[in-house]
Amino acid sequence: MNERVFKLGTRGSPLALWQAERVKALLAERRPESRIEIEIIHTIGDKILDKPLVQVGGKGVFTKEIETALQEGSIDFAVHSFKDLPTVQPEGLGVVAIPERESPFDALFSRKYKSLGDMPERPVIATGSLRRRAQILALRPEAEVIDLRGNVNTRLKKFEESKWDGMIMASAAIRRMEWEGQSATPLSPAEMLPAPAQGALAIEARLDDESVIELLSSLHDESAAVSVAAERAFLAELEGGCQVPMAAYSVVTGDKVTLDGLVAALNGTPLLRGNLTGLLSESAELGVRLANRLLETGGAEIIESLKELNESKA
Repeated sequence: MNERVFKLGTRGSPLALWQAERVKALLAERRPESRIEIEIIHTIGDKILDKPLVQVGGKGVFTKEIETALQEGSIDFAVHSFKDLPTVQPEGLGVVAIPERESPFDALFSRKYKSLGDMPERPVIATGSLRRRAQILALRPEAEVIDLRGNVNTRLKKFEESKWDGMIMASAAIRRMEWEGQSATPLSPAEMLPAPAQGALAIEARLDDESVIELLSSLHDESAAVSVAAERAFLAELEGGCQVPMAAYSVVTGDKVTLDGLVAALNGTPLLRGNLTGLLSESAELGVRLANRLLETGGAEIIESLKELNESKA
């Protein structure tokens, strides 16, 4: 009988391919008998680069075509940047493994400055994220924020050709692409709270494919799973996607997890932030509780105003 070859689906960007190759290498170490082939799938988010994500479709623009391939059986599992994955998976699919998490923080690219506070009056800062935009403007209301799309290589090239004071990207992308020498400074959670599940990978598969689930179990990291569960529950309870600036970051210490979360208006005012600590077994519940606390203290009004704004533009 022929040995099964497992097909790993991924986007074709340099970072996505790095992530897929990393998962393939880890499986080669831990399950050397396995045979893995990488299948590149182009998503709508990769094809439309001249519009902000909020206009393209928000959450799911980097995953829909890949999940369709999973459902149809043309691939066996997929590797995603977890922050790109909608909080609800299509029927029959699920995240079956979360590898050890890379840095969840954002980083500031700048030729001169190490933080947003160091920048001159009216700094020009580039980002494609509403979450980052809101936090930039909360700290520096006079800043000019430039919308930025494209893969990580494209963004770096645009930065090098620009006169921007800074550009903000995920530290994980910088480290995975080995760009630490590009004058990038990690931003603390106090200055820039990350996106839920930033720096984590989600390995998605069909829930009835027991051989794939067993293969991928060797990659699972429970600490990363606990942190991501809290952050993603916070996101899901707020019903957030790319259209709403929100952030969440959790830290596991012993048998406890502490979750920090925020939701903000597009211009950073108001910006609501809070934190809660609970047991590891309560991580998802913690995310729900913190989300509801922020909803009750003004978050619901922020989200409703943003929905009305998006509807008026539709």
